[in-house]
Amino acid sequence: MRLRSQYDREILRLAVPALGALAAEPSYILVDTAIVGHLGRPQLAALGIAATVLTALFAVFNFLQYGTTAQVGRASGAGQERAARQLGAQALWLCLGVGLALTALVIALAPAIVGAMGGEGQTADYAVTYLRIVSLGLPFAFLAIGAQGYLRGVADLRTPLRVLIAGNVANVILEVLFVYGFGWGIEGSAWGTVLAQAGMGGAFVALLLRSARGDMRPRIALMRRLVKVGRHIFVRTAALMAAFTLAGALVTRFGDASIAAHQIAFQLWLFLALVLDAIAIAGQVLVGRGLGAGDTERAYEASARMIWLAVYAGVIFAAILVALAGLLPRAFTSDELVLERVAAIWLLFALMQPLNGAVFALDGILIGAGDGPYLAWSMVVAFVASAAVAVAAYALEWGIVGVWAALVVLIVVRLVLMWRRFASRRWLVTGWA
Repeated sequence: MRLRSQYDREILRLAVPALGALAAEPSYILVDTAIVGHLGRPQLAALGIAATVLTALFAVFNFLQYGTTAQVGRASGAGQERAARQLGAQALWLCLGVGLALTALVIALAPAIVGAMGGEGQTADYAVTYLRIVSLGLPFAFLAIGAQGYLRGVADLRTPLRVLIAGNVANVILEVLFVYGFGWGIEGSAWGTVLAQAGMGGAFVALLLRSARGDMRPRIALMRRLVKVGRHIFVRTAALMAAFTLAGALVTRFGDASIAAHQIAFQLWLFLALVLDAIAIAGQVLVGRGLGAGDTERAYEASARMIWLAVYAGVIFAAILVALAGLLPRAFTSDELVLERVAAIWLLFALMQPLNGAVFALDGILIGAGDGPYLAWSMVVAFVASAAVAVAAYALEWGIVGVWAALVVLIVVRLVLMWRRFASRRWLVTGWA
């Protein structure tokens, strides 16, 4: 494989701001954690419960963003600029509807949700209060998701990054003011997030209103198109989350040391996934626009280059993780039993990284191509294979090593199935209609 390619500049032009946006999105919760953490243990525990729920909601509904990017990119590449703008408007309507529905559900079901998450006493009270307040920002947050999907589709990834940075700065200022200046406690943290999300959502809507040139009418046919693509991504995401949820549930049965070790490795896994996913977003954009323009050769060659770049990044991550095996885990804990459990899975965790790079890149490529049905069923197959190994690991008492072996199986099966699809070139379907 060549060290340089004609596609590198364009891939990096898209991937670098995408990485910034991906890193900015979870910072709301990080800021809340830093500020609420000084209020007391019950408040921090309450935030932990709420953050888990909110993270799951955004993950499950990310199809609203990914599906929009793929369809807008294809329309834009085909020269259907008006259709691309209309798709952006429909994405806003869909996201607004989903956000309002989720707000109503969270407000009504907050006590039941917190109870299901194991919240009790004062911690539960704080968690319910936080969830009910912060849910008021969900419609604005989902509007931002839809708008980012559109802007990515037209290859504008710098504007979302600027808006997200501004929103995060506002969030920090408001939370410090409300929590410490006004003494509102955890409620102040929630209100600061709501107002920051409202400003961010308003900024994104203003950008799309300008782009749409007044054509914001709901169009059922285009909404149906977005939902049709999105439902397959929804299945893919649900199956992926199910695999990680099962892994976490099984690890808890092997003791506190295994739980702690799993948390360390999994959070590092998620952090590294942010970098690799930036290349996947570049894949969504380039493939959608290339196929829309009917240029299958360019779409294929650029995709092949993205896969190799992601694998290169994964190899670098793996080498760093192996080199820091004796140091990095100690940044998270000094408990020798936990460190021993981390060491037991560290090599598996490190060697997953090149595989992750290829899988994430292929995922973005097939999303950009609108190959949703294949993505959905291949992810379900991978989940079944992984779940079988995970359950065997529990039954045969293989411990945390067995559970992480099941996660490796998840990645390997996905890689094999998606690589076969990529190599077949059946996903190279051109045009807009």
